[in-house]
Amino acid sequence: MASADGESRRSTAAQYFADEEEDGTENRVVSLLNEAMLGNDKVKSDNIRKVQEIAIHMSPNLLDNFLDEILAFQRDPCADVRKAIVGFIEEVSKHEPEVLPRLTSALMALLRDESVQVIKRAVQAASQVYKATLMWISKSKTVSETLEKTWQEVVQIRNFISDMVDHDNDGVRTQSVKFLEIVVLLQTYTDADSVRKANDFSLDDVPMALKVAKRRRLEDEAVATLEHIIKFHGSAHISSVNLMACMGTLTLIAKMRPQYMAKVIIAFETLHTNLPPTLSKSQVSSVRKHLKLQLLNLLKHPAAFEMLSNITTLLMDLGATQNEIAKNSPKPEEVRKRQKKLEAQQPPAKKPKLDTPEAGTSDVSRPTLSSSDLDRLEFFIADRLGVDLAAQLIMQAMKFLPEKMPNTFSSTYTPIAAAGTHGQIKHVARLMATQIASAGFGPDCTRASAALTSVFNKKLLEDDDDDDDIILPMQIEPSKPIEAPTPVPAPTKITKIPKIKTMKLAEITKPMSSKVRNKMVQMAVVRILKADNSAVLGGAMITRCKILTSLASQFPSEVRGEIYSYVLENVSERCDLALQWLYEEYSYMQGFNRSSSLLRKQYAEAPEENYNKLLCGIINTLISNENPVKDHDTLMWRIYLESPTITDDAVEILKAQCGSEENASSSIALLEHLVTKRPPKQLLFLNCLLLYTAHENNLIRSRALSAVYELYEKGVQCKVIEDYAIFYLGFLRLPNPPEVIFGEDRGRENTKDWNENCVKACLYLYLSLLPLNESMIHELAKIYVQTVADVKRTILRLLEQPIRGMGMESPQLLKLVEECPKGAETLVTRVIHILTEKSPPSTELVNRVRDLYHSRVSDVRFLIPVLNGLTKKEVIGALPKLISLNPVVVKEVFNRLLGTHSEGSSYTSPLTPAELLIALHNIDTSKADMKTIMKGIFQVIQKL
Repeated sequence: MASADGESRRSTAAQYFADEEEDGTENRVVSLLNEAMLGNDKVKSDNIRKVQEIAIHMSPNLLDNFLDEILAFQRDPCADVRKAIVGFIEEVSKHEPEVLPRLTSALMALLRDESVQVIKRAVQAASQVYKATLMWISKSKTVSETLEKTWQEVVQIRNFISDMVDHDNDGVRTQSVKFLEIVVLLQTYTDADSVRKANDFSLDDVPMALKVAKRRRLEDEAVATLEHIIKFHGSAHISSVNLMACMGTLTLIAKMRPQYMAKVIIAFETLHTNLPPTLSKSQVSSVRKHLKLQLLNLLKHPAAFEMLSNITTLLMDLGATQNEIAKNSPKPEEVRKRQKKLEAQQPPAKKPKLDTPEAGTSDVSRPTLSSSDLDRLEFFIADRLGVDLAAQLIMQAMKFLPEKMPNTFSSTYTPIAAAGTHGQIKHVARLMATQIASAGFGPDCTRASAALTSVFNKKLLEDDDDDDDIILPMQIEPSKPIEAPTPVPAPTKITKIPKIKTMKLAEITKPMSSKVRNKMVQMAVVRILKADNSAVLGGAMITRCKILTSLASQFPSEVRGEIYSYVLENVSERCDLALQWLYEEYSYMQGFNRSSSLLRKQYAEAPEENYNKLLCGIINTLISNENPVKDHDTLMWRIYLESPTITDDAVEILKAQCGSEENASSSIALLEHLVTKRPPKQLLFLNCLLLYTAHENNLIRSRALSAVYELYEKGVQCKVIEDYAIFYLGFLRLPNPPEVIFGEDRGRENTKDWNENCVKACLYLYLSLLPLNESMIHELAKIYVQTVADVKRTILRLLEQPIRGMGMESPQLLKLVEECPKGAETLVTRVIHILTEKSPPSTELVNRVRDLYHSRVSDVRFLIPVLNGLTKKEVIGALPKLISLNPVVVKEVFNRLLGTHSEGSSYTSPLTPAELLIALHNIDTSKADMKTIMKGIFQVIQKL
């Protein structure tokens, strides 16, 4: 009794701790999900993986509670987070197939993702989801509505991925092929020779009584999928990466499902004969090497015995040695066992029934042929391919060969070791059969016979000679299989067939006048234009646009006018049609048209004029004030950025828009984008932008300067921008302002003399670039010397902001002070004043000013900005000259020495006020008169 009570207490305690542990795990999952919602992209991805580990492996009972919260991250803007959700879906499908109905819709959404990386990961996961779903429905005892719906959604996913074989991205196409490989392996039966892996699932494991996915239907879908892979494998424009992926897929299918070995070998033969023309020389070499490895891999498989001759011949063509073939071939005893096994499985052959030979012919037995069309055509060619026929074919083909051997041929050619043997003849017949079949000729030669008969009859009808002996060409019956050659019967004589007069349409009909014909064409175009709603409902909008653009580009002006009016009537909704029309006109302008140029010339206007007229018409409609267009700015950007080329007239329209204060911001921003997005006309757009950097209107000018500043920062045409700025700066040397800065496009009227506005127009761009390229300051110093007095005063007033932006530590400013050009002393003095106005001078600046003062510039005013950086002795020595200057200048000198010229700045003067008064009292009267000294002392006392 006591023992039972103890067990009861332990069970209660264990249950308590288990519940507590489960609560703790659930709380941790909640915490991780909350952190993921608020954290960055890395935290989200990491937390999703942690929740995946807990909910699937540690506490599977929590999966149902948090599944919807986890799947909600599929709409996260980060691609890595969405990839983590794909991984979660894949892992859940492996361990918890019961929740598959809640996963399929999320997987389909991720397959439609905008990120290529997410799509590739979703296709990978779809392989596991498809397998898990098929296993789940196969093990289900009852068929529910949920199960049927889930299977239908998975089938939709399969079909969607099957269409992805035509995706734009190489990686997506490769993953789609891998998915289709899984579909084929899952929905086909295994064989005795099948290569098996652990946990394999095949059609053998699907119950016969399963109604949701019947075996026959699944197998038919698998065969169709295999044909889809083979078709993609043989397409003319497949990339080398996709091609090698397809070869690997087909090889794996042939090894695991030997019943399709023959199809795979035929696909490889077709590829060897018809390599895609888009491959480069190195890609051709890689594809041939990969094909050789795949064939060697298949050669080891027991089921390759029936196709041993085909594989061996292909390998020899690909350059494989006899040792490589022998090394990978099955052993002789295995071949004998395989042959005996096949003979034992075949029923005893019946005695063939021979037709009674006709008189005059010998007994010839009919060979047994394969049901495959390609095999029949191969037999037909091999039976007739002799030495004479081969020589004739070579002689006929010699005239099509180039004079010089192509490099591709010399690099890929391998000598034929078994030339002339029966196996080689059979292989050549196989290659020729593949070529003939790809040209559209069937094994029964129906098309060839029909063409030959047509030519013969035409020749016979046109022959005017009275020849009695006319021999009919031998024809092959299309409905009968190809037979072995039989003796040719004697030629048949026929009588001449009289000529038959053919009825001509022009003789029985009256031609329409040009006016009526053009009117009917115009009416037909109007009906097409009015059928836009019908085209949308019928899904033919793309075709309709193509028809309209072709008509507008090729037909007379009446048709063009109808479509032109239709487009301009509502440009905002018909912008796509307008752009397609522009591209069609551009194609004609560049000579890319597929139709004859004669059809185009009869409608007069040159292609360049048509394109320019259409482009400018669309733009003028957008900027028209009479009928304002919705989303005017957006459409303008689309037209300028998406049109194939921008004409000079269109550039002038945009240039005029930039000069309007109302449209300046949007138009100048568009010009800035065109500079970077339209390299062929980059300089033209940049010139338009630079034009407005000297505009009189402040809004237009500031927006243009800002745009040029951003381009310069990005390194776009920096040299051109600098040259333009220096070119305008050079105008200041002229005695009168140039006419180029005046006019309506510059916003200012013409004047004969320099004024402040004219000087500013030449300096705006230069001064905005100066902080970015400090070396340009030397150009200003050179030009300053050559300018008139009014211009110099304006330059000195405008220097403050850019010089402050450069700073006192600027190497170029220090170099300017050190190498001060002759005549630019006032400019350098102004620069130093600006630099030291709100901060004490640096040691390097003081040293350069001191050296310049002692060596070249003897004017004591040059020392005033750096007085606080000089020594006490130097200041006392310069005091006699300083107090002899203009009273305003003397006042500034004392302000700097006493530290009162700038509020809030910490200055260290070389002289204290007392020392300054003593120095003034000690000045020799021979260097300065007593009156000047007394005025200086009086000013110092006032400051104190």
